[in-house]
Amino acid sequence: MASSHPGSAQSRTSSLGSAGSRGSRTPPSSAGKQTASRGNNSAGDSKPSNSGKHEKPSDRLNPKTIDPFSNTKKVQSAFASVYANGGVPCRLVHGSVKHKLAWDTPPEQVTFDPVLVTLAEGLKETVHPYTFVSCMGFRELLSTLGASQKATPLLPKLAPPIRAALGHADSAVFERSLEGLLQLSSVVGPALNPYLKTLLMALSKRIMEKKYKEKVTEALQQLEQNGGQEALPIIKSKVPTYCSVFG
Repeated sequence: MASSHPGSAQSRTSSLGSAGSRGSRTPPSSAGKQTASRGNNSAGDSKPSNSGKHEKPSDRLNPKTIDPFSNTKKVQSAFASVYANGGVPCRLVHGSVKHKLAWDTPPEQVTFDPVLVTLAEGLKETVHPYTFVSCMGFRELLSTLGASQKATPLLPKLAPPIRAALGHADSAVFERSLEGLLQLSSVVGPALNPYLKTLLMALSKRIMEKKYKEKVTEALQQLEQNGGQEALPIIKSKVPTYCSVFG
């Protein structure tokens, strides 16, 4: 009788242990691994990422992606490239009130070909500082002594970029190029007449806009004054509604 009790107790213990093994969802060894794994994960989650920020649940739902069609390297325009490489002998100086240009060579000593042509090509720029450099540089070169003799032979090279700038969709580009055209007209006079037809194509469209009607009309009058009698029929061929400033 006494020997049966330890056996029965031992049998009950073994049965409980086996029952515990059967009732457990995971073996003891795997349970220990899961506990360690959960401990590692929780510890990892509490650590900040390399960027120093905690990972947000939304970061998993909305991962950062790269647009394959985005252009990470912007292609420079021809004028921007020439300016960056020192092809335009001036630089922008930021003033407290207004900007100005500082010339490496005095403007009156600058060779118009190709600098003036390059500045004319820059009139269609839309990004600072190229907008200011091209417009102001073009103006200052044409204001130098002897600009007429230097600019007149370059009209075949100057007309195409000015025409392109006049036809630009950006209104600021149009206004700058119109000022450049009028200054060139004042400098070269009737020598510009052979190129007026192509240059006036953009003006004939802008004069139909209420915003530019008065400004374009004044520009046409100045072109007629600078071009003389031969300019009037050329202007009217492109803008039939134009009335001569001479009456």
